[in-house]
Amino acid sequence: MTLPIHARVEATPNFISNLEVTRLYFVEQDADTASERFRKLKVELREMVTVLSWSPASGHLARFFSGRSAQARLRAQTVQQLAAQAGLPHLREYLVNRHIVLYAHSDVEVVLLALKHQRQLTYLAEG
Repeated sequence: MTLPIHARVEATPNFISNLEVTRLYFVEQDADTASERFRKLKVELREMVTVLSWSPASGHLARFFSGRSAQARLRAQTVQQLAAQAGLPHLREYLVNRHIVLYAHSDVEVVLLALKHQRQLTYLAEG
């Protein structure tokens, strides 16, 4: 019996930055409950990492691929090209409570690219 290969899961600096923005937003929203809410989010993200290490394609196809405008198609094509250049041809989103994680993956590697709240229109990029 062969054991399944575990994919390596890594976070980009942009993902880490998005996580810090989320923590600061929790504090701004309600300082008394912020640390507990952020702790719960980190627990849920660790669970996601475990799932993705076993099954990198567990998320769903990134929503922005369904955009119909020329701008949406161009944005999706650009992100897809970047993922392919990194050797990670697939882009997916994973739902973590009220947050969405954008990630690129192959069969053996997962890279967490960005984190956003479901009400945010776009992913934040380091700048």
